[in-house]
Amino acid sequence: MIDDYTAFVAIYGAKGLAWMKINDLSAGRDGIQSPVLKFIPDAELEQIVQRVGASTGDIIFFGADKAHVVAEALGALRLKVGQDFDLVEDAWRPLWVVDFPMFEQHDGGLAAIHHPFTSPKNMSPAELKANPVDAISNAYDMVLNGVEVGGGSVRIYDSEMQQVVFSLLGISADEQQEKFGFLLEALKYGTPPHAGLAFGLDRLVMLMVGASSIREVIAFPKTTTAACVMTDAPSFANTAALDELGVAVKLPSEGNSH
Repeated sequence: MIDDYTAFVAIYGAKGLAWMKINDLSAGRDGIQSPVLKFIPDAELEQIVQRVGASTGDIIFFGADKAHVVAEALGALRLKVGQDFDLVEDAWRPLWVVDFPMFEQHDGGLAAIHHPFTSPKNMSPAELKANPVDAISNAYDMVLNGVEVGGGSVRIYDSEMQQVVFSLLGISADEQQEKFGFLLEALKYGTPPHAGLAFGLDRLVMLMVGASSIREVIAFPKTTTAACVMTDAPSFANTAALDELGVAVKLPSEGNSH
């Protein structure tokens, strides 16, 4: 089963799955079985066991990699183990997830965790510019039984703050004006604080009917290649329809397709 779980976490980018079996907690190190046991000093070993509240008969899985790889791999493993051993309660468990980081490292720069119009919590533009890595976004997700069913954020309503966020994301001043000039100008006129929240009705229906995928409750689900098996779309458009829409199609030999 451990081999199967090791293959499972590999789907999420994990390069392996470390484990530690507690055969006899009272025996200390001698009562623990693990292929990585020899690499863990006694003090750290004791802390691990205490931190997870392990007892005799338990097994501990852990990993070491980039934070998002470990979180996704072990998070998925936790759910799979719960399902495999019938540990999932038949009940509704809603919760709010808050205090997301504003940014994450991406290709040597920063990327917005939520979207680039999310305001930071309790930071001025100058403070955000000086310390973006520690910024917390004013965003929130509603999760029901482990499935995100809604999310949103308090939007940026200050032009200077929006410009700082754009700059941190690598968007130049010229590009800001070209793509978002209308927004930056509008924010100068005293936009009031405002927030957004969107719920995924399809995900709620999925949970209500006990399905494991929203594809089961969508009338015309798309495949992984974005094709619709019901309407056979996308398909070729005739010339008259393209002319009506003002759309021109170039063959690869003529340059990039549009």
